[in-house]
Amino acid sequence: MASIMTNASALTALQSLNNTNKSLETTQTRISTGYRVAEASDNAAYWSIATTMRSDHKALSTVQDALGLGASKVDTAYTGMSKAIETVNEIKVKLVAANGATAADKEKIDTEIKALQGQLKSYADAATFSGANWLSVDTTSGHAAAGTYDDVKIVSSFNRNAAGTVSLGTTDIKVQDIKLYDAAAAATGLTDGILDAVRLGTTGARQATASAPTAGTDAATDTYTVSTLSVKDFSDAQITKQLTVVEAALKEMTSAATQLGTAKQRIDLQKTFTSSLMDSIERGVGQLVDADMNKESTRLQALQVQQQLGIQSLSIANGNAQTILSLFR
Repeated sequence: MASIMTNASALTALQSLNNTNKSLETTQTRISTGYRVAEASDNAAYWSIATTMRSDHKALSTVQDALGLGASKVDTAYTGMSKAIETVNEIKVKLVAANGATAADKEKIDTEIKALQGQLKSYADAATFSGANWLSVDTTSGHAAAGTYDDVKIVSSFNRNAAGTVSLGTTDIKVQDIKLYDAAAAATGLTDGILDAVRLGTTGARQATASAPTAGTDAATDTYTVSTLSVKDFSDAQITKQLTVVEAALKEMTSAATQLGTAKQRIDLQKTFTSSLMDSIERGVGQLVDADMNKESTRLQALQVQQQLGIQSLSIANGNAQTILSLFR
């Protein structure tokens, strides 16, 4: 039926052209933004997942920075500890040399030991990075208990469980076990640093209170401190006890260096994992929301052809009404 009131062909052609224009607009938006899902209206589920993953990616980037800062602090402490171990070994050598030496030689060796002790304090005080010094501390206040230093926590991971609850993982450094000096008056030989702790000469074990030795007179209760020991006027028996004390301190320092080395290794492994995890999240987000540019460019060309054909089809449909005039000629 031919009608001048309703042009069904034109309506069909117009509807098809509108659909083509809408698809063309979507494709052009994807090409210009690079995203298949740029807004929640494009795909609410994918947009929500991608937004959460992008947020986690930013958090992991901050974790990566924290790991880098933590690694630098551990490196600084390890460097100071390593130099301190070398210096204490030098003191050990001097004590061996002092055993059996003359009084004049002991006085000279004592001068050398004093210089080495000063260098030890210098190493510990200088082992500071970004305001953090774990070798030379002061636990006077602000810590869990007088004379003790709280564990240092380095943020090492950002976790999200299946329920969406987030948590932070940390790498803990037990500063109490690695500190060399503690300026706190409340500290005792049991909580002091490794080098300023009071130790029993017979075993090298830490003591709560000091029993100052008398030069030249050996006593079973005598205590010594690595940072202040002296060989001037001391008997060979006392120097042997000082060697025992130094050996005990070296054992603790070696253990402390091992802790720092282990922490550094763990931080390095976590940095590598975090970097890989960030890359995985980026790939995951890309698979959800990125546009396939090859596919979209091909689709764009096809839609442009469809648009041109739709316009011609609509023109033809509108022109069909003109044929009705021929019936009245």
